[in-house]
Amino acid sequence: MSQGCTIKYDGIDVFSRGDGVQTRLMIGKGNAQSTPFTTGTTVFPPGCGAPMHTHNCAEQVTILEGRAEASIDGRIVELGPMDTSFVPADIPHYFRNIGESNLVILWVYGARDVTRTFTETGETVPHMSPRDQV
Repeated sequence: MSQGCTIKYDGIDVFSRGDGVQTRLMIGKGNAQSTPFTTGTTVFPPGCGAPMHTHNCAEQVTILEGRAEASIDGRIVELGPMDTSFVPADIPHYFRNIGESNLVILWVYGARDVTRTFTETGETVPHMSPRDQV
């Protein structure tokens, strides 16, 4: 029998991804034993973003604060607070901060074990591992 859990955001460890980008894992296999998904937030300072990449699973991203440029499978759009997106597995994409303040995104992956493959190099790394940098 699995149990639910609650997580206090202020108590979540920050994973630094380079260039001042900070990620927090909210729910995942490390703290919710039976979860079928992985969720968290990432904060991008002005001018920062993730490089073009793919995942081994679907991803949903909602903009909580700031302005983003999103590229999903070659289509580029501008997104603002509460705009959301769906990215199927293996589709190249990125989110970049195009505003003057922090960009804060909420992400949900449709898997417990998530990988990121960098389009430029073809390298695949586990999500939030030391090599998962911007």
